[in-house]
Amino acid sequence: MSKKVVIFSGAGMSEESGINTFRDADGLWEGHDFLTVASLEGWHKDPQLVLDFYNERRRHLYNVSPNSGHLALAELAKYANVSIVTQNVDNLHERAGSKNVIHLHGELLKSESSANPDLTFDCLGDITLKDRCPLGSQLRPHIVWFGEAVDKLDNAIAEVMSADVFIIIGTSLQVYPAAGLVSFIGPKVPVYYIDVDPATNLELESVANLTVIKDTAANGVPKLVKSLKENFL
Repeated sequence: MSKKVVIFSGAGMSEESGINTFRDADGLWEGHDFLTVASLEGWHKDPQLVLDFYNERRRHLYNVSPNSGHLALAELAKYANVSIVTQNVDNLHERAGSKNVIHLHGELLKSESSANPDLTFDCLGDITLKDRCPLGSQLRPHIVWFGEAVDKLDNAIAEVMSADVFIIIGTSLQVYPAAGLVSFIGPKVPVYYIDVDPATNLELESVANLTVIKDTAANGVPKLVKSLKENFL
């Protein structure tokens, strides 16, 4: 039986594909207080601003490609049972060839009903203020905004608890509840944390089998995947 490898990826996973990170000074939301573009309050105050912001992010997706880190994870699936839990709202994991991807914070290429968040739709272009769901309510980005429930958290926890190997890539481990997934890793599971600026996380401090790799996703992930294939899987 193949090993179960669970990936937990954040913004650093896609940075070298040309998608800026939120945590940096020149990050994705520069010029916008996060409450104006990532909260229900901001949405109700200025829905056009919010739509413009995510429409721009969506258009940008068509100008970027998966990097070698994304491709290495897709390659890993040939040798192990790979599941990816990501904080990212882009589709670069899928475009690289990964199949089992859980998006904790939503997806740019989907919209949802303002009246019923369970009503989601493929969204390949812009959302406008004229766009309505079948219930007659305004369509909004399918993004989990600050203060909203992370509906797929239970699914992600189940994946983490089933891991034989756990790999953390490109996340500052500061955004909860997603960062709390680390506390569900099995006590004997080897954990690898790849990041150019590895963070300190209270849950991470209790991990016994932790290997920290200070590197980019595009460089560090292919090296780790090669090592796992040769020595562990």
